[in-house]
Amino acid sequence: MSETHPHKRERRKQDRPGELLDAALDLFVEKGFAATRSEEVAIRAGVSKGTLFLYFPSKEELFKAVVMENVARPVAEGITEAENFQGSSADLLQWMMLEWWRRYGATKASGISKLMMSEASNFPALAEFFRDNVIQPAQALVRYVLQRGIDRGEFRAIDVNDTIYSVMAPLIFLVMEKHATGACSSGTQVINPEKFITNHANLLVRGMTPEKTS
Repeated sequence: MSETHPHKRERRKQDRPGELLDAALDLFVEKGFAATRSEEVAIRAGVSKGTLFLYFPSKEELFKAVVMENVARPVAEGITEAENFQGSSADLLQWMMLEWWRRYGATKASGISKLMMSEASNFPALAEFFRDNVIQPAQALVRYVLQRGIDRGEFRAIDVNDTIYSVMAPLIFLVMEKHATGACSSGTQVINPEKFITNHANLLVRGMTPEKTS
């Protein structure tokens, strides 16, 4: 009888990069980049340090892989989905913001944003990597949504580059609140993120809607 499933050891080897990334994400969010040691990641993943370096030759490369999997990937998915969105630009804006929260803000990975804010000045190469692979694509996504609304006559001819920050700043606030004061709230959630985002999206749309001419 032929074997139809990969051998357990083979499956373990295939799963190992994901297990290492999960362990690294946990530790980076818990301790920060500087305080996390490669040995700790290997131990948490249940492998040797040598095995870790077979997949990720340095802690910096490990961090980049964590960012690409947990932060950059949701942004890239959002860009593709926004380009295929069939509804109004107002609906697209709200959908984009809510999906950002559900896919990133509400997850453990959102702690990477707090990490970058606190440690970027000490690791400029990683800050540049984060800017190129996360911040700029995210800004491009928001820019696309806003320009779509302008081109379709659904939004006024606003300054898109400035308005990008009006869209993104409250989302960043939510993440910082979650990993700062929110982490000390003993389970009591003062802000309902999805309600907050929906309200903010509605305010943005009202401000961008063209005035009716008599």
